[in-house]
Amino acid sequence: MTTTSLKDLLAQRAELEAQIAATQSAERTTALQQIRSLMSDYGLTVDDLNAAKAKGPKTGSNVAAKYRDPDSGATWSGRGPRPKWLNAKIAEGKNLQDFAV
Repeated sequence: MTTTSLKDLLAQRAELEAQIAATQSAERTTALQQIRSLMSDYGLTVDDLNAAKAKGPKTGSNVAAKYRDPDSGATWSGRGPRPKWLNAKIAEGKNLQDFAV
């Protein structure tokens, strides 16, 4: 059984880390060249890339308010748990339909 000294292992690690850094740099350069080529071929700009990101799938949707508090102007769409302001008004004896929009 051959034993490798800590000094040898650390030297090997340093050599591997240098190889990793060089490979990452080379692959990054290649990737950038490919991206630039594709952008040139299709007439794309950096603004196009940012716009494509901004146009991603819509998260959530706005639903029209079905109930409105005439005092505060707070609204509720009727989805999810009833808001505190509406629970308080109902506890005062008001009817849910009193707040319908």
